[in-house]
Amino acid sequence: MATGSSSETLDRANNRRGGEHGSQPSNNNNSNVEPFVPKRDHDPRELRSWAKRTGFVSMFSGETAAASSSRNFKNGRGGSDLEKGVDLSPKIEIDPILGRTKAEIEPSSTGLQGNRNDGDLGMRNGNGERDDVRRFGLNSNADVLGSTDDERNVGLNGNANGNGVPEGNVLACPKKEEVHGFNEEFHRASLEQEPILGGSPRAFEVKCGVLDNPGYAAITYYGIQHYLSLAGSLVLIPLVTVPLMGGTDKDTANVISTVLLVSGIATILHSYFGTRLPLVQGSSFIYLAPALVVMNSQEFRNLTEHKFRYIMRELQGAIIIGSLFQSILGFSGLMSLLLRLINPIVIAPTVAAVGLAFFSYGFPQAGTCIEISIPLIVLVIIFTLVPLSIVIVWTYAFFLTAGGAYNFKGCSPNIPSSNILVDTCIKHAYTMKHCRTDASNAWRTSAWVRIPYPLQWGVPVFHFRTSIIMVIVSLVSSVDSVGSYYSASLRLNSKTPTPGIVSRGIGMEGFCSLLAGLWGTGTGCSTLTENVHTINITKVANRRGLQLGAVLLILFSFIGKVGGILASIPPSLAASVLCFIWALTVALGLLNLQYTQASSFRNMGIVGVSLFLGLSIPAYFQQFDPQTNLILPSYLVPYAAASSGPVHTGNLQLDFAVNGLLSMNMVVTFLMAFVLDNTVPGSKQERGVYKWSTSEDLANDPSSEANYRLPSGVGSICCWAKCLGI
Repeated sequence: MATGSSSETLDRANNRRGGEHGSQPSNNNNSNVEPFVPKRDHDPRELRSWAKRTGFVSMFSGETAAASSSRNFKNGRGGSDLEKGVDLSPKIEIDPILGRTKAEIEPSSTGLQGNRNDGDLGMRNGNGERDDVRRFGLNSNADVLGSTDDERNVGLNGNANGNGVPEGNVLACPKKEEVHGFNEEFHRASLEQEPILGGSPRAFEVKCGVLDNPGYAAITYYGIQHYLSLAGSLVLIPLVTVPLMGGTDKDTANVISTVLLVSGIATILHSYFGTRLPLVQGSSFIYLAPALVVMNSQEFRNLTEHKFRYIMRELQGAIIIGSLFQSILGFSGLMSLLLRLINPIVIAPTVAAVGLAFFSYGFPQAGTCIEISIPLIVLVIIFTLVPLSIVIVWTYAFFLTAGGAYNFKGCSPNIPSSNILVDTCIKHAYTMKHCRTDASNAWRTSAWVRIPYPLQWGVPVFHFRTSIIMVIVSLVSSVDSVGSYYSASLRLNSKTPTPGIVSRGIGMEGFCSLLAGLWGTGTGCSTLTENVHTINITKVANRRGLQLGAVLLILFSFIGKVGGILASIPPSLAASVLCFIWALTVALGLLNLQYTQASSFRNMGIVGVSLFLGLSIPAYFQQFDPQTNLILPSYLVPYAAASSGPVHTGNLQLDFAVNGLLSMNMVVTFLMAFVLDNTVPGSKQERGVYKWSTSEDLANDPSSEANYRLPSGVGSICCWAKCLGI
């Protein structure tokens, strides 16, 4: 009976299928099935509309599961592929890589089996009433794709018996609760690939987390590893600034020791009272451009005696004013309001402009001794280990010097004073200065023990023109740090900080810049952007290791010979490393676009216009004093426009400030991106608006809350201040 019933059902199905294709029905003994002829005028939009009506969710689709689940089949034939002879049937394939099963909807000549009436998909019950259509679910842990219990089971070959009982290998039917649970899981998985939708980002591999305690030996190793990867960012700025300020090799060694001390203190303070994220604080390249603007001002060009101290005191006063502004911005809570206007579209071009601003200094200086700069750049790119590459190439340069590669007849290695008096040695003096490893006197003149102290260069000098410049630059530094906070929290697999925690971190950065101004590092203190790259490469984000490394920096700052060794790095080697670091800064800045719809024409327009005008407008301000091309090296001409720019208001202090600000690439880029992103219409998803956590979010996640919580004693004292967070 069962066999006969099944045969009758199959006969009726075959007759119905033959009638649709215009063929005559055949008997059971000799069925002539016409070959399937693919449809040639198929419109791909029909399949897409069908997928929308059925609620099918593609992992490559921009639609969310919630939106697609609300779409159901419509009654009738309107626009369906079935009325044109193309049915859709599930098909199972085995993924050769993942070893899992996957399902896809494909056109089939056989169609879905079961009860069918007038173009419907067979989703009617025995009484002819149409059932509610439910979405097919795809589970990576399941073996098959199926429908709900109310629908007929569909076999691999599309056949089912008349009773609805599957024959052979068939698709299992998950229950409604299972399908619903999968939908939520699939939605979360899709959001992991789309951070702009506000979902949880994908998990990053972390060997040692913020609060982990792997042991003293491991912590020491992690701390040293972390700081070695940032060595170039920590100590190379004085190698650029001090010689341009007229300082001696001894002054360079002393400034490097001061930078090590302030960086160590600032990192410890930030790890305890700032955001508490494992981020190194140090001399930032953001402050390098304004420092070059100040030291190339017209009043300092002709100074010969004590030029270094005059310029350093001017920089100290400006940094102190800028740091006070940044502290007020953070601790007052104003930064929480500003966060609403700072998004990845603003941060990406701003940080990228910081690296692009020094392209005129990078390779032109590295090219002064190309036989050692090219190997260093190649090694850094291959190994991405700056300290190791410097040691290898520095040793190579030492053998070149000892082997007489830079010995010229009648020229003394005492560079440059003894050679500028001999005509035959003038053309060799430049090469000897930049290539010889014994050209610097820093090692010989630096003391074994020296403790940097506040106001070691004299009392700071305060001027309105330089103070205004540093106030705006401190704002740009805050914007850069906001992006670092967000990216670092994601790589720690932690919830993003609250606006209060961000404000607390910015306020603490302002206080650390105040220390830098008092001690006299020549630049302000900020979160090193390269820190995010270091966490991503080393997979280490341990707070204790960072604090231990900071203590080592403080101890090294007391040993004057350490600063002397670092100050002895040949200028071409330093410039070669900076080429890589500045290029990395550009890449890390543009990496913030991953949180946005980067392909959006709106976003591409804002980023492109901001970067282009950020380079072009300063070039306009730099052309109004042609004499600077004769007085200054080419790489310093962009920073001499403050004294001779086109802005003339009648107030010399204001003229200097405006011309100086508009001649800096990062400032112009920030202003353009900030204005455009907050005026050009765009959705939150398109703009990639940062989704900051709330106190309730962190309270529901104890691990994330512990990452940001202040020490118990400090937290109880400062609980009244909302801007300090938790």
